[in-house]
Amino acid sequence: MINRILIRIKVIQILYSFLLMEKHFSLEQLAAAPTKEKRFAYSLYLDLLVMMVKISESITQRGGYQPLANTRFIKRLRSEDAVGSLLAKYRTNAYPFAGLIDTLAEKVKESGIYKNFLKDFKDGKTEADTTLWRDLYNILFYSDSGLNAVIARMPGYTIGGVERTRDLMNSTFINFMASRDNGMEAEAMLRQSFDKARELYFRLLWLPVELTDMQERKLDDRRYRHIVTEEDRNPNMKFVENSFVNELRNCQALEKFINDNNISWTDENRVMMESLLKCIEESEIYSNYMSVPGHSDKDDAEFWREILKKVVYNNQFFLEELEDQSVFWNDDLEIIGTFVLKTIRKYIDSDPYRLVLLEQFKDKEDERFGGQLVGYVLKNREEYRALIDSIIDKSQWESERLAFMDVVIMETALAEILNFPAIPLSASLNEYIEIAKSYSTQKSGGFVNGILGKVIKQLQDEGKLLKR
Repeated sequence: MINRILIRIKVIQILYSFLLMEKHFSLEQLAAAPTKEKRFAYSLYLDLLVMMVKISESITQRGGYQPLANTRFIKRLRSEDAVGSLLAKYRTNAYPFAGLIDTLAEKVKESGIYKNFLKDFKDGKTEADTTLWRDLYNILFYSDSGLNAVIARMPGYTIGGVERTRDLMNSTFINFMASRDNGMEAEAMLRQSFDKARELYFRLLWLPVELTDMQERKLDDRRYRHIVTEEDRNPNMKFVENSFVNELRNCQALEKFINDNNISWTDENRVMMESLLKCIEESEIYSNYMSVPGHSDKDDAEFWREILKKVVYNNQFFLEELEDQSVFWNDDLEIIGTFVLKTIRKYIDSDPYRLVLLEQFKDKEDERFGGQLVGYVLKNREEYRALIDSIIDKSQWESERLAFMDVVIMETALAEILNFPAIPLSASLNEYIEIAKSYSTQKSGGFVNGILGKVIKQLQDEGKLLKR
């Protein structure tokens, strides 16, 4: 039900809103007018962060891949000036923990923390490294006797200073986990948007049931009016006796979802429902349907397929209700609405007639795709932005003034192109150009096409992108 097209759109939407309000990770700062103990604690704090970077670089898998060096926390550390300056300093000066790096790296590789991280990351859980370094520090490093022996010999050492360092380290881990650039919140938002898309699918299928119930109550009320016409006494019951609506009503999976989620269009907005029912009654589709005596299962299903497609999906009151209910739904309607129509079409084409609801995702690969894509963008944004900036013609464009939506679209496109070898290059490129046309500025489609085309050619020429 949720296909790759909708996944890409949702990833773009989530990243756009997420990155606009991004709260960045930062290191702890040295206290004003620090005591000798505070100076020692802060110096040790920075040396331990450098130690983590060095350990991450010393753990290598087959092919030279460094799984820990590519974690978001280590990448954030490398981008900090204080850590970068120390790394440069220790290339020529003695590093106090130099003799411990290999020993600690082996201890990490043997730990359950590291093994679980590798398993989770392999399973597509891109948030797997969020607590990794916190656990390594508190469980392995803090209690390591060799490390503590070296620390005890450092100038200015005090037990209080070591405890201060631990507080600084854990504040840093909390800061990292709370920062919006670690990706957990973005992926949670993405999962929520997928669940809301699933809800919209069930809601749209249930809508004919509630509209039918509303019409039936209206017909029943007319029988008890003060002045009753012949039409009131003997109304045309074809609409309320629609066999496809009965099929929807008797679908256990649909009914369970509606009941479990307490869904009622009528309770939520009776005025909108009455207006929508009136528009249906005034439509040519309704008039033609009701004028033909008798009805078949096929005709009944086809009637609702046409009503949804031509009346409901274009009704302004209904669209406003969708917008009020969820920020996701107006954008979702085009795709989810199409899948509702396909569900009805499959019912019409089945023999015997049978309603089959679509799964939320086609397969596990699609289910993982969105979260992985978000993870790759957040993990490698700086790299992707550097590629984009290297192509920009500085005489015509200032990279800082690029439309932010264009930047997010291009970064996401590069994340897909570089990390999903099974997806054809042309498919990725065409999809993101179309998204740019629909969701950014008037000229964005051509701009995104031009920039991505040049980046792709550069990567191919450098041998960093093999697919054509």
